[in-house]
Amino acid sequence: MNKIAIALLSVFFFISCVDVEENVYDKYAAQDFYASEAGADAALASVYAQIAGNWDGVGYAGADRGWYDLNSMSTDEQVVPHRNTGDWELDFARLYLREFLPSDAFIANTWNWLYRSIFLANLAIEQLESANAEASKIAEAKVLRAFFYYLLIDDWGNVPFYTENNLTVDQIPQVDRKDVFDFVVQELTENVEVLDGTIGGDYYGRFNKWAGYALLAKVYLNAEVYTGTPMWQECLDACNKIDAGGFKLHPGTLDDSNVLGSKYFELFGDVCPTDEVILSIFITVDVVGRNIYTIRSLGGADGNALLGGASTWNGSIVPYDFYEKFDENDVRIRQFRHGDNPYGPQPSGFIRYSLTVDNLDNPGAEPDAGIRNMKFFPVEPFNGGGASNDFPIYRYADILLMKAECLVRMGDAAAAKPFIDQVRQRAGLDGLASNPTLEDIYNERGFELAWEGHRRQDMIRFGTFTNAHGLAPAVGDHFNLFPIPTSALNANPNLGQNTGY
Repeated sequence: MNKIAIALLSVFFFISCVDVEENVYDKYAAQDFYASEAGADAALASVYAQIAGNWDGVGYAGADRGWYDLNSMSTDEQVVPHRNTGDWELDFARLYLREFLPSDAFIANTWNWLYRSIFLANLAIEQLESANAEASKIAEAKVLRAFFYYLLIDDWGNVPFYTENNLTVDQIPQVDRKDVFDFVVQELTENVEVLDGTIGGDYYGRFNKWAGYALLAKVYLNAEVYTGTPMWQECLDACNKIDAGGFKLHPGTLDDSNVLGSKYFELFGDVCPTDEVILSIFITVDVVGRNIYTIRSLGGADGNALLGGASTWNGSIVPYDFYEKFDENDVRIRQFRHGDNPYGPQPSGFIRYSLTVDNLDNPGAEPDAGIRNMKFFPVEPFNGGGASNDFPIYRYADILLMKAECLVRMGDAAAAKPFIDQVRQRAGLDGLASNPTLEDIYNERGFELAWEGHRRQDMIRFGTFTNAHGLAPAVGDHFNLFPIPTSALNANPNLGQNTGY
């Protein structure tokens, strides 16, 4: 386990076991502590602890009702239907149907998680700067804060903004999306080169230099959405910086020893391979985070048959219109489970899921209706609360597709073709017959990055998010932003609601 994970567990132990009334440390001792490697890692661990998924909407990905669900269930790639047996509330279906409201728990959970994370990042920066800690550790804390602000403007546009924890909630100003974007870009461009360049080891699951450039590339990729001004060349330049890290595509060869029959799915297993994965979330269920995605998707009988009795939830499905675009020879189609001869194990008693659902909310779907997803096929330890699969935030395949998109948008589709072809050929497909179009890029991103938290952002950038799809009708463009939570508006009179809500 890397040092940041050890520091994270130490923080948890410290919080649970120390009587703070009996230990008072003066500022000089604190400065000495945060100047040390162990102290700096402890300060950073408190921030990284917020990224691992857990209950009540905490985390980037891993558990439910937080950032991942908000940004994935509102797209065309997945939904949890209400069942006509009475199972599952309507909240997930309403996200997919774009019926979300300012009072919805998903929205408040994600907002609260991000501002809690920014508070802790501000605190870590203050502690590290006061202690004159190693420059790379201060840079890491600032990049983490930029990451959270980037997620905020992506979801909400104009947001409350502060960099020091000396304001009460009702004093924090709401700042224009472009101004926060400019802050994020400045923080990243000033700090990414200062980050440590180590890949894996102590820096597994942390923002090293290459993860910092991946984040910067993502910010530039969506600059036109955030500011009205595209920055394709800047995005391409940031992607090219990542090449110096030596990343490559993980093999996609067939492998009978893998439960889904291909080495490709090692990317979503116990430890994310660092040949391709640039930034991941370290997860061990009930210790650090949890990964619920296959556990939540499979029906109860499949938990018994496929996983030796684990309690699975009969929840998330893949809408048929998303699934049907996959080529039958695409190795990535093996993540989907349905019918009499599904991919993955076929023990006695497995469920034969139908391809389609006819209703999501009233009266809801049949219990076994809907394609299931096994991309994160559970690794041990696992239980009814999730599995221990690590979660990839940024992968080199994403970087290659970002390069291709930038080049196509700048008018050089011929230069883009080798990048998209690399991703397709790893999946067992032929390269494109001609130079890629934007539609080719959009579709390939859906095939490659399904259920990894990128879909809403991609749909907005390509102008498809508010279109009709599956059982979801077309909606107005104001749904490209989420409503600011009612609880936030009540707490801070400086905030104005997003248009249309």
